[in-house]
Amino acid sequence: MGFPSNFVWGAATSSYQIEGGWNADGKGPSVWDTLCRREGMIYQGHTGDVAADHYGRAAHDVGLMKQIGLKAYRFSISWPRVMPEGVGRVNEAGLAFYERLVDELLAAGITPYVTLFHWDYPQALHERGSWLNRESVGWFEEYTRVVVSRLSDRVRHWMTINEPQIFLGPSEGEGFHPPGNRLSHGERLLAAHHTLMAHGRSVQVIRAEAKARPSVGWALVGRIKVPASPSVWNFDPSGPTLEHGGGPRAEDIEAARRLTLSVKAKDFWTNTWFADPALLGRYPEDGVRLYGADMPRVRPGDMETIHQPLDFYGINVYDAEVVEAGPGGEGRVVGFPPGHPQNALRWFLVPQALYWGAKFLYERYRTPLYVTENGFSGLDWVDADGKVRDYARIDYTRRYLAELSRAWRDGVDVRGYFHWSLLDNFEWQQGYKERFGLIHVDFTTLKRTLKESAKWYAGVISANGADMSVG
Repeated sequence: MGFPSNFVWGAATSSYQIEGGWNADGKGPSVWDTLCRREGMIYQGHTGDVAADHYGRAAHDVGLMKQIGLKAYRFSISWPRVMPEGVGRVNEAGLAFYERLVDELLAAGITPYVTLFHWDYPQALHERGSWLNRESVGWFEEYTRVVVSRLSDRVRHWMTINEPQIFLGPSEGEGFHPPGNRLSHGERLLAAHHTLMAHGRSVQVIRAEAKARPSVGWALVGRIKVPASPSVWNFDPSGPTLEHGGGPRAEDIEAARRLTLSVKAKDFWTNTWFADPALLGRYPEDGVRLYGADMPRVRPGDMETIHQPLDFYGINVYDAEVVEAGPGGEGRVVGFPPGHPQNALRWFLVPQALYWGAKFLYERYRTPLYVTENGFSGLDWVDADGKVRDYARIDYTRRYLAELSRAWRDGVDVRGYFHWSLLDNFEWQQGYKERFGLIHVDFTTLKRTLKESAKWYAGVISANGADMSVG
């Protein structure tokens, strides 16, 4: 067990999920502010108006990060807080908030990792067509330039866009994320093309204009398939494991690899549709064939804009599907046995997702990896004695980190791990029903309480992952 000596241990958040201050100090509305006011869209009518009030309590929250021993903090910037109309006028109060946050982090010895876009799109630009409008590429470029000009003397680590597979895929296809309507598959592919171009243009701006030498990447959903084996099903430590001959068959590994790196359906639950253009300079051929007439027009120069060198590839991984090879070697997904562990969202626990996901993606793209999100939604509360005993989260994280360590020992260039999330927060359409945080938030009083997982994680960080024991 263990990790490289310079491994980055962190936690992650996003602006809309924790900040609150939805209209404070000149901030403009985002599409999430708008969606939360549509009846029936969010669990019990919850909104992100206050959230965890990180906007008012950032200094206190940085103190808690230091108490945990975080080496890095991944957070996103609210585009409409910085530019209320999305372009043009800059809101100095909004920029000043992020400047203070960065300064607090650096003073605490915590490295900031900034994500430029984590879904809170300016409402004013949505009304001008959002990502369907080719001008969105220039809008994002302008926003990037404003942020880089103010923060890049202190921020070196940048992520352009978080999880386009979600805000462009099921979000727009099923209508449960902003703007709450339904787009055709062809429209979503066009929006995705513009998003990829915006990513590329943003990378160009960061590299050309950052005041300190930057490290640039992004954060994508890791849609992982793992090969079937006894170790996937058996959570009993006395049962079969990889070390005891419970490894997968070679044909199942190959089937899982092919499915992880393929486009099989007219949806966005794919790794390669987004990663291939950015890292290889082309759309994957199987997707082009499948999408056919829905394909967006790729103009001369578009792919050159998208295909920018990246310093790292961020993957957000929580679960996986299990695959075995059928007749002829074609992979097929197999279900989980009754009683297989799940989190509060009913996502199945598959720790091997971090091993096989990191391995398959690194083999294809040969780009250093960060796990930019991984975490557990639990039914957490403050006990009568003031503690939050979230031992399921500890066990989940320990198992996933063990698999990530195995990937590193097998040659995958893994640079860091960001636990999702630092704080209990507004979990999108689930409102405040789900708790992913290392820190419990009472959403009535906004009191923070370090969970037992936070204390355990502090020990893991101190030992650089060499000791992940409990108690």
